[in-house]
Amino acid sequence: MTSSTTTSSPLPERVLGQGLRVSSMGYGAMGLSEFYGHTEEASALAILHEVVESGVTLIDTADVYGRGHNERLIGQLLASPNASRELGNLKVATKCGIDRPADASYARSINNRPEYIRACCEASLTRLGVEQLDLYYLHRVDPEADITETMGVMKQLVEEGKVAHVGLCEVSASTLKRAHAVHPLTALQTEYSLWSRDIEAEILPAVEALDIGLVAYSPLGRGFLTGRIASTQDLADDDFRRHNPRFQDENLAHNLELLKSVEAVAQRHSATPGQVALAWLLGKYSRLVPIPGTRRSRYLKENLAALSLRLEAQEVAELQAVMQPERIHGQRYTAEGMKGVNT
Repeated sequence: MTSSTTTSSPLPERVLGQGLRVSSMGYGAMGLSEFYGHTEEASALAILHEVVESGVTLIDTADVYGRGHNERLIGQLLASPNASRELGNLKVATKCGIDRPADASYARSINNRPEYIRACCEASLTRLGVEQLDLYYLHRVDPEADITETMGVMKQLVEEGKVAHVGLCEVSASTLKRAHAVHPLTALQTEYSLWSRDIEAEILPAVEALDIGLVAYSPLGRGFLTGRIASTQDLADDDFRRHNPRFQDENLAHNLELLKSVEAVAQRHSATPGQVALAWLLGKYSRLVPIPGTRRSRYLKENLAALSLRLEAQEVAELQAVMQPERIHGQRYTAEGMKGVNT
């Protein structure tokens, strides 16, 4: 969260909607708590400290990641000794709107009831140990709920000083416009990468027209675009990608053929495929900030190095010709995971 001590970031910056200035690349913390295999708490805190020491000023979390564990982890970061000096202009974004059972399953429901949103906000403030949330997203939109009513609650939280900026996740262009009319949105967070380009048809143009920031999660295609996953056997037993449609054998083999185009461009630049994927994404919109996540120092450095990589127009066209949405095999999520997407 913003402290009274200002530290200049060594990374280039971008401005999301409503003047929110952050580093041109953020960090997605979800994988420190679940979905990608176990992480020791000490290791998780170590990478979080390295993230902020590297100049990253946007960390992304949500109340459902690890059922509160992820927010508590970041709360430890914020409460660390000399935090006001070390964290500088760090912004923490969190989310509400998804309800998960107390057991260890991935089952969930979407809950946009005003009283639930308020309760979630209070709980997030407590877990993070702050008085105001820098950026508060509605994680998923309930198709049965009235988005204008839901945004009315988010607006009230801003007026009460509990939230500084409001965002939405995975919504349609029409929902985005209706919500923005109630209260100006700072950012839309959605999946966007070379192998998830569906938003380019309607959603990205709407974001640009409204001058809203775009925070791209899974910018490396859940690791696929790094070129380091050749089989689900490369993944931990409790890694959710083992059940993701795009990583199933019949789809993965096809998708790996498409990845060769990314690898070819990477070779020309003495870069990695992941760096090419991030550089491509950064060139799509001036208010776009990707939030790749990693648990390893070397991959954090690799991702941030992509900020200095520039692709030629011919290379961009080459990548886009191969990585077209209709050529990617497999849905982004299982049927359960697709609930609330593009609503």
